[in-house]
Formats: sequence, C-alpha cells, structure tokens
Amino acid sequence: MRILFIGGTGTISSAITQQLAATEHELWLLNRGNRKAEVPANVKQIVADINDEEAVLKQIGNMQFDSVCDFIGFAPAQVERDYRLFAGRTRQYIYISSASAYNKPARNYIINEGTTLANPHWQYSRDKIACEELLMKHYREDGFPVTIVRPSHTYCERGVPTSVHGPKGSWQVLKRMMEGKQVIVHGDGSSLWTMTWNGDFAKGFIGLLGNPHAIGEAFQIMSDESLTWNQIYQAVADALGVEFKPYYVSSEYLAAVSPKEYDLEGNLTGDKAVTVVFDCSKLKRVVPGFQATVRFEEGVRRCVKYILAHPELQQEEPEFDAWCDRVIQALEEAKTKI
Repeated sequence: MRILFIGGTGTISSAITQQLAATEHELWLLNRGNRKAEVPANVKQIVADINDEEAVLKQIGNMQFDSVCDFIGFAPAQVERDYRLFAGRTRQYIYISSASAYNKPARNYIINEGTTLANPHWQYSRDKIACEELLMKHYREDGFPVTIVRPSHTYCERGVPTSVHGPKGSWQVLKRMMEGKQVIVHGDGSSLWTMTWNGDFAKGFIGLLGNPHAIGEAFQIMSDESLTWNQIYQAVADALGVEFKPYYVSSEYLAAVSPKEYDLEGNLTGDKAVTVVFDCSKLKRVVPGFQATVRFEEGVRRCVKYILAHPELQQEEPEFDAWCDRVIQALEEAKTKI
C-alpha cells in the first residue's frame, strides 16, 4: 500500500512509522521536516506546511494513496482542508480523534464506540467531536472513505504519564518524587484509567490501514489493562526507586486554583478524573489477533530509564513546583481552621 501520514513523528505516529518502515508498504510523511533525523531512511518525506494547500498540491501532483492519515487535525477547518486536498486521491482517510470526546461522565463506566460523544469541560474534545461529525457528513453525503480512531492515554519513552503536571510535562513531578516531596494526585487516587504503550497502539492502527471493514466506522485502540491512579503513581515511584508520597486533592479544587495554561478542568474533570474501562472488542473483530502486550509497570520503567539518560527531556518547571507547594500548604492550613 501507498500510505501518507500528515505528521508522523509524534508520540502516537512515530511508533506506527517505525513499524511500517519494517514492512513492504510505501510510507510518506507530510510535515515541516523538523524531526528528519528520527525518520527511517526508507520512509519518503514531503516537506511542507499542510495549511499551505497550494504548496501541498504542487508536491503531491497526481499521486494516489491507499490511505491518508491525519495525526494533527484539531479543528473542523483542518479536516475540511484535508477533504479538499484528498477527496478522490485516497481509498481511505483515517482521522485521529480522542477518547476524551466521550461523555463525561458517561452513564456506564465501560466505554465502547457507541458511547455518546459530549464533553462540556474541554474545548479540545468538543473540537474533536465537531471534526468527527464533519467527516461523517462527508462520508454519508459524498462517499468520502472515513475511518475514525479514538486513542486514550498513549505514551512512549519520552514522557512518563501523570495526571497533574505543568505545560512542560511530567519531569517536575518525577523530580518532586526524587526529592522526597509529596505529589498531587487528583481525587483519592482510586479512579480507574488506561495507559497504552505507543508500540501496542501501532499494532491495532496498522490493522485498520486498507481494511474495508474500517470504512465509515469508529474504533478505539487501547490496552485492556485498567489501573487506579494510585497504582499508576506507585509504578512511577517504583521505577524511580523512591517512596510514593501522595497528596490527594479534588479535581474540582485543582481546576479552580490552577493557572489557565495547566488546563486542569479539561484534563481532569473532562478526562482523567472519571473512571473508564475501554471495551476494544470492535477493534478485535476487525483486526483479529490484536492484543496490547506492554504492561504499564514495564512501559514506565522504559520511560524512566530513557528520560534519566536524556537530560534534554528533563525540563524543570519551578513555577509548577511552587504551585504544588502552595496548594498543599493552603489545604493543610485550612484543616486547622475548622
């Protein structure tokens, strides 16, 4: 197959790129070329800004694709642009949406592709929903061959997943752990969550490429492993070889007192604060044999080892660290006033 990725070097797409590079498929990446060194030598690149439609059309010429996959579409205008560019040029268009688009909280903690899409807490999720609706409209009315994919919390070796962190990621949380400080955990740490190693996600995604049963359908791709946030943070602490010292704070309080750039209403109330267990039986019917095999305790050890060996990933955030200290101090002081 001839496959085009819009993006192709992010957390999710990089693993798919690496796995496809080891096959006989012809893979093209369309992006700005900022991470060329990380792209396998046999993967072809179109260096362009996807928003410059004229330049993109000039480069792709009369090329036809078996599948075009957009990993960086966040707004309806962007997927409408993709429709203009690739309608009639591809047998399949895969859009990467988000499991955060599911209703929060859903009426059932077991989530499948039929769960209602509605998220009043996060604009990011509402935009993803709008993108899905636009694409499915083009499928129904114009025959545009759409497949929707909804990942949840997919991670790789470049970042340790945590629920409460600053804009630069989780390093400052790890640093607090290593310094023996308390780390903020939303709620009481008992809600369930799912983490998926990007290499496992890639296996399910590749099974949808060129798959006729995927056209006009939505699929979620996740691990079957469900963990509490206490278990998640404990696994991080174990990988670091330190004690886990949680400080529990309600999600509503965290959203109310956090800087806007932390976006904790969306990330917590609109996503991670709610127990969810994902049912991936639909994917397994269409991609027989799919199974996530990397348990979180193994994946997080890979993450910690990699990050400790790469100082460029250790981005400190003293502002976030100070904010955590202030939240803890304020709540401790409040205890003495009742």
